[in-house]
Amino acid sequence: MYNYLDFEKPVADLEAKILELKKLGEQGEAVDVHEEISRLEKRSVDALRDVYKALTPWQKVQVARHPDRPHCIDYLSALFTDFTPLAGDRAYGEDHAMVGGLARFRGEPVAILGQEKGSDTASRLKHNFGSVRPEGYRKAVRIMELADRYQLPVISLVDTAGAYPGIGAEERGQAEAIARSTSACLGLRVPMISVIIGEGGSGGAIAIAAANRVLILEHAIYSVISPEGAASILWKDTTRSRDAATSMKITAQDLLELGIVDAIIPEPLGGAHRGAEAVIEATGDAIARSLEELQTSGKDLREERRDKFLRIGRSV
Repeated sequence: MYNYLDFEKPVADLEAKILELKKLGEQGEAVDVHEEISRLEKRSVDALRDVYKALTPWQKVQVARHPDRPHCIDYLSALFTDFTPLAGDRAYGEDHAMVGGLARFRGEPVAILGQEKGSDTASRLKHNFGSVRPEGYRKAVRIMELADRYQLPVISLVDTAGAYPGIGAEERGQAEAIARSTSACLGLRVPMISVIIGEGGSGGAIAIAAANRVLILEHAIYSVISPEGAASILWKDTTRSRDAATSMKITAQDLLELGIVDAIIPEPLGGAHRGAEAVIEATGDAIARSLEELQTSGKDLREERRDKFLRIGRSV
């Protein structure tokens, strides 16, 4: 069974009936339920399609945060081989919210970075719900510098509500660490591709997403602040998060139109959590296409990256 979102109630009711009929059929308590199950399954798919073709920005926020959505580690294990994790920033310690190291992507050596939220209580606590501390960003810088030295493309998977705002993180230089990580992205002489797989929140996201190509999943979001944070600042009222989500233009479709992202990766009907294998494979294909484009373009990658970000927000 899926964890259903509030707006998915029509689908949840139909799928509950389907499950009940299947159990009756298995127990021999119903003569022939196959025809009724087929009819309900068609209605369920139609209902799901109707819901997802008209998602509001706030509903997309909920899909992006779905607990069953595939996370960084799922992509890492499916798309990369020979992964060798690197730990620690060589200054303070290790941060499990930032996963990174060296690996092979479709046979080619790469450096991989990503924010991991965790999938259950224990792993969420271990990975601090994807909120990275300064040592995590310094580890990212360390990996990017290593990639640059050995001419390895960098791939990053972004999924965070934002950098960790705790006192300890601030004492250890959170803002400086984010700035240095962003600078490291912009200074790379090798191709860098970032994929927003869930939430891309604030500087905590752009610190590993200032890339040559920024890709985003169909129902992912990318914003300067969370809708709740924006509502709290603008209206002193977090119940207006829906209004903030609409005004902020944080959906993949809005971001593509604004030139902030370069391509949208389609998700299965009902979101990535309903077809993890399919969306991970599609993500791998999109990364491969972007890598090929960058490696054969003949352009100065740092110059291209600089121009890309300077163009954002300009009408020319």
